[in-house]
Amino acid sequence: MIILVINAGSSSVKFTLFDMSDDKKVLATGLIERIGIDGTSMKYSNWKGEKSQGPVAVKNPKEAVQVISERLVDPKYGVIGALSEIKAVGHRIVHGGEKVNKPVRVTEEVKQILKDCFSMSPLHNPHNLAGIEACETVFKGVPNVGVFDTAFHSSMPPRTFLYGIPYELYTQDQIRRYGFHGTSHAYVSRAAARFDGRPIESLKIITAHLGNGASITAVKGGQSYDTSMGLTPLEGVVMGTRSGDLDPAVIFHIMKIKGLSYQDVDNLLNKKSGVLGLAGIGSSDLRDVEEAANKGNAQCAQALDLYAYRVRKYIGAYLAALGGLDILVFTAGAGENSSTLRAAILEGMDGLGFKLDKAKNDVRSSEIRVISAADSPYKIMVVPTNEELAIAEFTGEVLGG
Repeated sequence: MIILVINAGSSSVKFTLFDMSDDKKVLATGLIERIGIDGTSMKYSNWKGEKSQGPVAVKNPKEAVQVISERLVDPKYGVIGALSEIKAVGHRIVHGGEKVNKPVRVTEEVKQILKDCFSMSPLHNPHNLAGIEACETVFKGVPNVGVFDTAFHSSMPPRTFLYGIPYELYTQDQIRRYGFHGTSHAYVSRAAARFDGRPIESLKIITAHLGNGASITAVKGGQSYDTSMGLTPLEGVVMGTRSGDLDPAVIFHIMKIKGLSYQDVDNLLNKKSGVLGLAGIGSSDLRDVEEAANKGNAQCAQALDLYAYRVRKYIGAYLAALGGLDILVFTAGAGENSSTLRAAILEGMDGLGFKLDKAKNDVRSSEIRVISAADSPYKIMVVPTNEELAIAEFTGEVLGG
């Protein structure tokens, strides 16, 4: 089954074409960016090693999907003979609220659910829906499947998803913890269980998705039990530009002493805080902050120490919440690639059962691997995430392929 995966954002459309019948082979992948503004361009590569990059005349998601479809069957760069070879389109969708608890085939009812969640995900859901509608037009008759970031976390019990606020704010306004990065957490927890050779239903796993956005999830028996992100992706550990957890009264205090509006504070906490705000070097990239810290920048060293500590604290909390552990998983950009960060996070945790093998941790690899010591009570793994492949897998499962 050939499946196209689409991730439609505010000014970009990412795509990957998979042949799921041929060892889940990536046939083509690419990105159209700066849609609707000057400098719109397309990057494209296929399994034969052929690449192209250049400007494209695209003003909206529909036109972007049309250009993508043309490139996939292009005589020079194409990888399929006809668009009819594509049997399904899988979409990354951020928010499904409480009404979507698994990947689903997109119907008018599902599209209405996306619209109902616009207020909780204004930067993502409208563009996700635009991508779906574009594919419905370009790939007529081809089923579309929605894979929701929030769906994996729908298994959380009330004790983990409710906030300590009047209950009617949940029952009437659906204010609760939803969690995000669900597709990644689901993928890496399943991959870790397969690699370990044990059924995921028998395992307790903590997954640490550490990139510019970061979240930690406690996975019990293959289901999300608790996760660090909340109603929005702002809650949880410190991230690239997001503050993570803080006293809610900080918001009111900042508004008062700085004379800021709601929009100003929202921008401050989501786009100017986190590692960017703490390090003070104008970059939210942990690689840049780590490099500066190694050169003696004390503020950057402090930012990294705080980042690692907040992740460590969540791991400890979820160890208690799960009542034990089998596997700790590091994934995403920083989690997969920074041995220094992994070591900093686990510093001093030997007594809790986290024993890192330094030599294994220092190995750079794109493969799934165990980095814990042989006598570590808990296995520690690095599992490269692949949200596009996860979406393709879930799409195939929904359609029975």
